[in-house]
Amino acid sequence: MARIARLSDVLINKIAAGEVVERPASVVKELVENSLDAGSSTIRVDLAGGGVDRIIVSDDGHGMGRHDATLCLERHATSKLRELDDLFHIDSMGFRGEAVPAIASVSRFSLHTAEVGADVGTRVSLEGGVDPLIEDAPPRTGTVITVEDLFFNVPARRKFLRRGDTELKHAEEAVVRLALANPEVGFFATHEGNELFSSAACPEDPRERIAAALGPAAHPHLFPVEERRLGVSVTGYAASPEFTFPNARGLYTFVNRRYVRDRGLIGTIQRAYQDFLAAGRQPVVVLHIDVDPIAVDVNVHPQKLEVRFSDARGVQEAISAALNRMLRAAPWLGAGADPNGPGGNQPRDAAHYALAVERFLTRAQEASWGAPLPTTMDAAGSPPSSALSGAPGPIVGIPSPLPFGAVGRPPAFGEAQPQLNEAPPPGYFAALRPMGLLGGRFHLCEGPGGTLVVLDPHAALERTRLTSYLRALDDAKGPPAPSLFGTTLEFPVQVAKALVEGREALARLGVDVEPFGGTTVALKTVPPGLEGAEARSLLEALARALPPKGAALDSVTLAEAVRVMACHAARKAGAVPLTDAQLRALLGELDRADFHPPCIHGTVVVLEMPLLELERRAR
Repeated sequence: MARIARLSDVLINKIAAGEVVERPASVVKELVENSLDAGSSTIRVDLAGGGVDRIIVSDDGHGMGRHDATLCLERHATSKLRELDDLFHIDSMGFRGEAVPAIASVSRFSLHTAEVGADVGTRVSLEGGVDPLIEDAPPRTGTVITVEDLFFNVPARRKFLRRGDTELKHAEEAVVRLALANPEVGFFATHEGNELFSSAACPEDPRERIAAALGPAAHPHLFPVEERRLGVSVTGYAASPEFTFPNARGLYTFVNRRYVRDRGLIGTIQRAYQDFLAAGRQPVVVLHIDVDPIAVDVNVHPQKLEVRFSDARGVQEAISAALNRMLRAAPWLGAGADPNGPGGNQPRDAAHYALAVERFLTRAQEASWGAPLPTTMDAAGSPPSSALSGAPGPIVGIPSPLPFGAVGRPPAFGEAQPQLNEAPPPGYFAALRPMGLLGGRFHLCEGPGGTLVVLDPHAALERTRLTSYLRALDDAKGPPAPSLFGTTLEFPVQVAKALVEGREALARLGVDVEPFGGTTVALKTVPPGLEGAEARSLLEALARALPPKGAALDSVTLAEAVRVMACHAARKAGAVPLTDAQLRALLGELDRADFHPPCIHGTVVVLEMPLLELERRAR
């Protein structure tokens, strides 16, 4: 009796599923890669139950006719390979012809597709990979694949899946990786109606895609990297050392558009940053390595997460050169700097040096006229009250500009220098080095040359929120997408009346209110940043700040209301002390903020005392 028997196709597919279909994220990855190979410009992924209950991947690619739609369910049926030599020149995402039949063998699977211009589409349905039902369907653009009840017929595999939220995170990360690799394709992912990832195609500025994946705070910190050598091209974006993560979740490497997890590549990136990052921090880098397909083997891992280079050292050297060039140039310190020039001064350092010279000459000239050096403390040894109250006034330690002709002389050199709370020099805030927290409120920082700088985080947050809201108001696209809020509040008659009559103005600001009977008002949505604000005080303040009924709704008439929103957003964001990373991100935002519009609390820099002044007081 023969001991060897040929396995059935169903069993073969289930064995393949053990390698290809590890979890819902594997299904998402394989199906989206097929959509990319089909030339799609928009891909949507809809999940339920963390992807275990349902995965729907729809695209607008070239679709399939009935023959291809049926054949794709057979093992090793693929449009990517034809001959043996093709295996050594792979330029598509999929090529083995295993994924679709493997997925279909462990799920309730359906496929709806049509070729471009076809009068009739095709729907193929099957459970557990057997007895497919093939029928006519309405024509459509592209393909929709639905995978339900993953591993329903392999209970041992299903038992080893993680919790739904864990599987969902892996599926979302699969979408993010593919989206980062293909910025020219729009990606949208939802889970039971809730948005997970949304990014329209952005081929002109891939930083938008990175910001969608890692958060909008990443965008201004991203700088291009590029190195082209014989047989290898390295392009992408790397974040300045000011924007880091506590883990390696911001490290993405792609080889010929395929995400790979290669220790050699990751190690090369980490070594390039090792002299720039604090212990325990990891860089944010998205790199695309393009090599001749014949110089890389992508067929060494079941999930294709690892590759083998014919010249691994050459690839690593190209990555190192690209990153080192960006880091040495220090572009986050200002454009146009020559790090190898005399003194190696960056524009930011030069600006601070010039400011320091102006102040020194001002002090010297005032001293020559018999005026005392400016002081930072009053007679009781405390800062002037205006510096701590947020009221308008000069920055402590900075001489107030005198009008022309004061004391019978023209203004001294540097007396007209704009104050830091009105027009800080470019890059002033990002150059500060956080040192600690004073009194649970004020942040102490070291500026260039040893200057002691004390910041009010509420005023800083308020300034950045004000800039953000005003720019959204001036944006032709209107305010950013509001955040769901949902609460009802009862107000005095005058407040409720002002809110209801000002609904149009509030909507222009991104605040949606509705009358809820009597003097009760329903607050439905608020702009980003105000989700956790105290709703009653916010609406009461807005009711007082709204323009009169019938007034034009522009940035001038709504300025007071915007100031109210910025203050309340800062109050909510500053309810707990900022972490070091949050403070560094805030400092970067301040450098991009507009300091011209007035704020309710406008004194960001409470104190700035040069090292020379500290040394003088220490004598």
